[in-house]
Amino acid sequence: MINDQNKNAVIIDPVKEQFERDSSIIHDLGLTLHFIIETHVHADHITSAYLLKKKFNSKIAYGDKNEIEGADLFLKDGELIQVGNLELKIIHTPGHTAGCISIHAGKNIFTGDTLFIKGAGRTDFQGGSAKSSFDSIKNKLYLLHDETIVYPAHDYEGITSSTIKQEKKWNQSVNNDTDLDDYIKNELKKDRPNPKKFDIAVPANIHCGDSSKVN
Repeated sequence: MINDQNKNAVIIDPVKEQFERDSSIIHDLGLTLHFIIETHVHADHITSAYLLKKKFNSKIAYGDKNEIEGADLFLKDGELIQVGNLELKIIHTPGHTAGCISIHAGKNIFTGDTLFIKGAGRTDFQGGSAKSSFDSIKNKLYLLHDETIVYPAHDYEGITSSTIKQEKKWNQSVNNDTDLDDYIKNELKKDRPNPKKFDIAVPANIHCGDSSKVN
């Protein structure tokens, strides 16, 4: 996320394998990277937050419900972060994990793994809760303006964005007609293996991606 007028920048949920690419973009565009914001402790990849902080002297931020070693900021629900003329509002959206946050910036909402395009993040580990997920989506994210652009952390079909209006209508996990009890029952029925990198990603990400700190 870039403020075009003054080239102040924020990166959300960076991935270790993309560190060189991201570094080149930041350098080539002459950006000042102020914050690296993690929406949660990821289980499917190792973050490059530690590497980016070291290279660009940026600050690492997580929601304040996470227990993280090496983060600089722990963000409260409703907290505002100013980056040049750009204002970011932190919204706690637990459910996928207990510490998930979303980031509301102007007409955009960055939802991490809380709300996907036509889906929602799994709720069966890391303090996840189907009840909390439903509440975060339906009673927080879906209260945003219909035209708010939704950017999830990833999408397995390669789609980069949606809107709140589209998700309220078409989301297969939580939409306008979804009942809490049905959502909880559907979540309990799902039998999903842990992500392939779970055993290495979570310990590293508790240290902001610094695997050398893992015992």
